[in-house]
Amino acid sequence: MTGKITQRGALSLLLFLAPAVTPTWLAGSGYYPDESYNEVYAEEVPQVPALDYRVPRWCYTLNIQDGEATCYSPRGGNYHSSLGTRCELSCDRGFRLIGRSSVQCLPSRRWSGTAYCRQMRCRTLPFITSGTYTCTNGVLLDSRCDYSCSSGYHLEGDRSRICMEEGQWSGGEPVCVDIDPPKIRCPHSREKMAEPEKLTARVYWDPPLVKDTADGTITRVTLRGPEPGSHFPEGEHVIRYTAYDRAYNRASCKFIVKVQVRRCPTLKPPQHGYLTCTSAGDNYGATCEYHCDGGYERQGTPSRVCQSSRQWSGSPPICAPMKINVNVNSAAGLLDQFYEKQRLLIISAPDPSNRYYKMQISMLQQSTCGLDLRHMTIIELVGQPPQEVGRIRELQLSANIIEELRQFQHLTRSYFNMVLIDKQGIDRERYMEPVAPEEIFTFIDDYLLSNQELTQRQEQRDVCE
Repeated sequence: MTGKITQRGALSLLLFLAPAVTPTWLAGSGYYPDESYNEVYAEEVPQVPALDYRVPRWCYTLNIQDGEATCYSPRGGNYHSSLGTRCELSCDRGFRLIGRSSVQCLPSRRWSGTAYCRQMRCRTLPFITSGTYTCTNGVLLDSRCDYSCSSGYHLEGDRSRICMEEGQWSGGEPVCVDIDPPKIRCPHSREKMAEPEKLTARVYWDPPLVKDTADGTITRVTLRGPEPGSHFPEGEHVIRYTAYDRAYNRASCKFIVKVQVRRCPTLKPPQHGYLTCTSAGDNYGATCEYHCDGGYERQGTPSRVCQSSRQWSGSPPICAPMKINVNVNSAAGLLDQFYEKQRLLIISAPDPSNRYYKMQISMLQQSTCGLDLRHMTIIELVGQPPQEVGRIRELQLSANIIEELRQFQHLTRSYFNMVLIDKQGIDRERYMEPVAPEEIFTFIDDYLLSNQELTQRQEQRDVCE
């Protein structure tokens, strides 16, 4: 009859061996020599204990710490270590069996093997960058380790790992990833007035406040827009900053710079005149100067300034027809009145009936618009003394002035001749026969117009058509 026995204890498995004498055998003879007496003696055969399955404790009692032995004895369940008993060894949960999992009580009173239970452990988990973990029971079985990341980082992967029976941790090692963008705060939006006589304003500001929520490292801050201290034109301008951290996360902020220009009402040019203005012509600090066309004189203030109140200083002048004073003492005094104001075309003829003279006067009378447009005044010197006549429109010149003009401009009474004088009083062209007004106008337009006159001519090119 075979019985099952289960034994637990507080000691490791112990197999006790009976002492044995190991003789020095002479190979193959069954005898051994006695060197002292040089005689041969018969070997004494050691006594082998008689096998007796009825002895309850043939082998010593089998105990295993943190485990159990389940035994099957030929003598039944009351025999724990009798001869022939076979025991299956196992460990408690959380322990691993080291050695034989099955032993038998041998005739030598020994167990056929040894074993013990070792507590199961997982390897120590490594720390993760920018994070940590806490465990419920260290590295022992069923211990759970929970991971967490430093501020500014997010956990990617398993949040918890458990020490399992095979001594391995469940799941995989997580990582702490910086996915939070930096914190950035831009300066407040601002508004500024343009400086006098300028359409721009210089604007300054402090750099943005930037902070990384993870490791505190900001690798780069970029600016889209003008730098602080730049001159900004009129209008609204968006300034944008972008900050990058070490993980290439980015955050942006923006603010607005608004520049205003104080402007006065747009001035109208005077009749028979025009304006030249500094800057934009209507902004704070701009100065506008009034000019009159040829044949007209300015009456009133020469210029006006746009003030911070958005109003113009003074009052507008007018352009009145030019008053020519012929009661002067010399030709120079007469010509000075036209300096930088009018061009002169002085016509000289031997008598009023001169064919060339009559032809030239007839053509000019049909081109008064073109003459006025090019600021031209006609002076006629006709006839012989004492009946010689000199006139500017309806104004008569004295004989002395006529003679000085002829000598000064080298005009003869003998035949028809003309001279074109520019606004600086310089002789520009001479003619010995009648010339079509268009030819004179083309010469003036090509060579004698100032930049301002050229601009006016482009604006008024169809006035005389």
